[in-house]
Amino acid sequence: MITSTASDAVGPRDLAALPKAHLHLHFTGSMAPATVRELAASHGMRLPYSLTDDVGNTYDVEDERGWFRFQRTYDAARNCVRGEADMRRIVREAALADGAEGSRWLELQVDPTTYAPFVGGITPALEIVLDEAGAVSELPGAAQVGIMVAASRMRHPLEARTLARLAARYAGEGPGTVVAFGLSNDERRGVTSDFAPAFRIARGAGLALAPHAGELLGPAAVEETVQAIAPDRLGHGVRCVEDPRVLERVVADGVALEVCPGSNVALGVYDSDDEVPLLELLSAGATVALGADDPLIFGSRLLDQYRVAREVHELDDHQLAGLARMSLSASRAPDQLKSAAYRDIERWLAAAGGQAASGEWSPGA
Repeated sequence: MITSTASDAVGPRDLAALPKAHLHLHFTGSMAPATVRELAASHGMRLPYSLTDDVGNTYDVEDERGWFRFQRTYDAARNCVRGEADMRRIVREAALADGAEGSRWLELQVDPTTYAPFVGGITPALEIVLDEAGAVSELPGAAQVGIMVAASRMRHPLEARTLARLAARYAGEGPGTVVAFGLSNDERRGVTSDFAPAFRIARGAGLALAPHAGELLGPAAVEETVQAIAPDRLGHGVRCVEDPRVLERVVADGVALEVCPGSNVALGVYDSDDEVPLLELLSAGATVALGADDPLIFGSRLLDQYRVAREVHELDDHQLAGLARMSLSASRAPDQLKSAAYRDIERWLAAAGGQAASGEWSPGA
C-alpha cells in the first residue's frame, strides 16, 4: 500500500472539485435509479427487483448464470428507453450528474441500434444523442459531452462496420460529435480480430479506438486486442497485470486503461476493492482513467471510484490529481478544455487542506 502523509486539520480536499474526465460510462447504465423507475412507470413496464431496490448488485460472472443475471438486468433497463424524449433525458442527466462530480468532459458510450426501432433508424438515434450532447454541453455545471459509438461483440462483425461508417460520418473534435469507437458486451464472445476492419474505418476518421478487453478475460485477451486493433484505450484492461510481459507492452504502446473498480468488484472479477490492481498499474507506468461503467447496475458513480482510490488504495491528493490529469490526457476533449482543466487541477492542489505528496508514486504531468 502507498502510505500517505497525514493531512492537516482542514481535512482532505473535495474530490468533487477536482477537474477530471470520464471515459467509461454506458448510455443505459448511466441512468439514475429514479429515472429508470419513472421511465418504466410511464411505459407501463415492470422492473426486476435488482432495479427497484437502492443497493448496488453483485454478479459472479465466472458463472454463466451471473452474466445472465447482469445482462437481464441491463436489458430490462434498456427496454424502458422508448423514444427521443427518453434518450435526451439520459444524455442530459448524465452530463449534469457528471458535472456535479467534477467531470469537465464525458465520453458517453452508446450503441444506436438498440434505440433505432423507436426513432426511425440508427442514424436518427445517433443524431438525437449528438444533438442533446451538444445542447447540454452549453449548460452551466454540466460536463461537456462527446460520444463513443460502440458495437456489440454479440452481433455480426459486419454490423460493427456499419456502425463504424456511421460514427465516421459524425466524427468531430468537440461536444456533440462522435469522438471514439468501441466494442462492448461479453468479451468471451466473438473473435476480436473479426472486428478489426470496423476499427480501421474508425481510425481513418480520426476516432479514438477503445474496445473492451481484460476484465472478464485475462492478459491473453488484452494482448490479442492490442495486436488486432492497436487501440488508444482499453475498456477495463486491468487483468494485463497478470502477465508482466503484456503489461509492459500496454505501457510501451501507450494504451490507456479505463479502470472501473466498482464494476470489477460487482462482477466478481475481484473480491474486494483492495484487490483491484490500481497501484500495480500505476507503479508500472500505465495511463489510468477511472470510470464508473454502469452506475445504475453497480450503485457507484465516478466520484466513488476516486474515493476508493483515496480511502482504500491510500493515494494522496497529488496522486489523485495525477489520475485526473491522466483521464484528461487520454480523452478526446478539446485542447482548450484540457488546458483549463490542468490549470484548475493546480489550483485544487494549491488550496488549503488536503494531504501532502507522499513521493511514493509519481502522478505524472
